[in-house]
Amino acid sequence: MERRKVLVEGIAKKVMLVAALCLIVPVLAIIAYIFYKASPVLGLDYLWGVPEGGGTGGGIWPPLIGTFFLVLVSLCICAPIGIMAGIYLNEYAPDNWFTRIINMAVTSLAGVPSIVHALFGVGAFVLTFGMGESLLAASCTIAVMTIPVLITSTREALSAVPMAFRQACWNMGATKWQTIRTIVLPNSISGILTGVILEVSRAAGETAPILFTGAAASIPFMADSLGDKLMPYFLGDKFMALSYHLKVVADKLNDVPEAMKYGTAAVLIGLIFILNSFSIVLRMYLRSRKKW
Repeated sequence: MERRKVLVEGIAKKVMLVAALCLIVPVLAIIAYIFYKASPVLGLDYLWGVPEGGGTGGGIWPPLIGTFFLVLVSLCICAPIGIMAGIYLNEYAPDNWFTRIINMAVTSLAGVPSIVHALFGVGAFVLTFGMGESLLAASCTIAVMTIPVLITSTREALSAVPMAFRQACWNMGATKWQTIRTIVLPNSISGILTGVILEVSRAAGETAPILFTGAAASIPFMADSLGDKLMPYFLGDKFMALSYHLKVVADKLNDVPEAMKYGTAAVLIGLIFILNSFSIVLRMYLRSRKKW
């Protein structure tokens, strides 16, 4: 019987390994193909340059820096709200019908298609709040779309902290907020960062939510100094983003070299990879400092 258990376990491991390779290998092959096709244009001139000829030539600096600002502003909006909401729902909210409705709503919102969030952003931020089509309106739309994921990851991270930690702190005379601030949050920050990583990836790669709320296919870009190049957009301005720029050069322009299309996709993948890598390294560092 023991030999049979070991044999079955070994077969199960091999089947799982094959299933994982069937998922990972095609993804790596596609990414390698994209970078191979983009290799003729990848370089500092392409990254630092400005689109020319309506997007058929030049570089991609305006959509690249626009994507960075979109991720940054949406993260500044959704991270505090999502984390505080997760703390309240997990640590303070009573277990009653109202809380259960909120939890159900959060779970349901996480599965709403991005185009629905785009229409909500147009009605709420562009028209009702008078933001117009701007970087701020697009960032708020992205934030609303990613808050449910951040709330869920925050709750799961807080729930993973043993209750004994809280009870020991309460027995020492600490208040509930002191316990959360000094014990619960430091031991759950690595899990909270998982939601932040998902937010960063989704904010950088989404097209539909920004399509109607502020993204532009082309914007005159006059950079007289380094400051103008690093800060080309204000919160009330329309902006360019890599995801929408890729859609434009791939579908709407006919004279774009093939290498530039793949170059835009490769830079978008690289940007997401860099942002995620930074978050993952920070999460691993914080997780290594756990005492349990």
